[in-house]
Amino acid sequence: MKNPHRLVASKPIKLSRCSTNGKDFHSEREVAEAEFFTLREELIEWQQRLYAEGERSLLIVLQAMDAGGKDGTIRHVLRGVNPQGVRVSSFKAPSTLELSHDFLWRIHREVPTRGMIRFFNRSHYEDVLIVRVKNLVPKDVWSKRYDRINEFERLLTDSGTTILKFFLHISHEEQHERFRARLTQPEKLWKFSPDDVEESKHWDEYQAAFEDALNKCHTEHAPWFVIPSDQKWYRNLAVCRTIVETLREMNPRYPKAVWNPDDYPLENGK
Repeated sequence: MKNPHRLVASKPIKLSRCSTNGKDFHSEREVAEAEFFTLREELIEWQQRLYAEGERSLLIVLQAMDAGGKDGTIRHVLRGVNPQGVRVSSFKAPSTLELSHDFLWRIHREVPTRGMIRFFNRSHYEDVLIVRVKNLVPKDVWSKRYDRINEFERLLTDSGTTILKFFLHISHEEQHERFRARLTQPEKLWKFSPDDVEESKHWDEYQAAFEDALNKCHTEHAPWFVIPSDQKWYRNLAVCRTIVETLREMNPRYPKAVWNPDDYPLENGK
């Protein structure tokens, strides 16, 4: 099945023309949630096979505007998955040590080992997003990073890592609604930061930065998917469906035993 959210290399994307409304793709929430729960059960099985096989890995990159739903996506999609075979890496502002290395140094240390699924909550793309919008480095520095990112992702795929990159696309109005919820609901207040409101003022600049990252770094081996995310239930379905479809194509298998079970009979529970 063709994925409606996967970018097409020959068609540059314009985010303002991309729907943030999941109802444009699925009108029935209850049906969508039922499919999501079924897919998540399948994901649990595929993750176990990938871990047992121990030959390949899966890297899932999540990028979004503030309040875009990265944490919620990870929490819902991974519920019930064996934590032994999954890791989540979050990338905040780099430390002094990290800044003393090239921008990919801290990223490369977190890529998945064989048999593992790794989620990046933000990623190496921050170095062509916030770095660009806030003028943390000159343009002649960050503009060269698109090529370095493509080369880095090519290296990973050549080494047995499958890459999926999701941009969780929300509207400016939905972002403000989620900010308001964080301010008015005590259990969500901890999520709020005044910095989020300040960053929101640069919405158009961030959208332009995301567009360039999507267009310059979408490849067949490391594709981008733009997920309509105003409705969390559709976001969860679209992400989980893409992951499961990818694992089906990877088709990890349980390894064959190198010994004959009949040679080890157990009697009387011994």
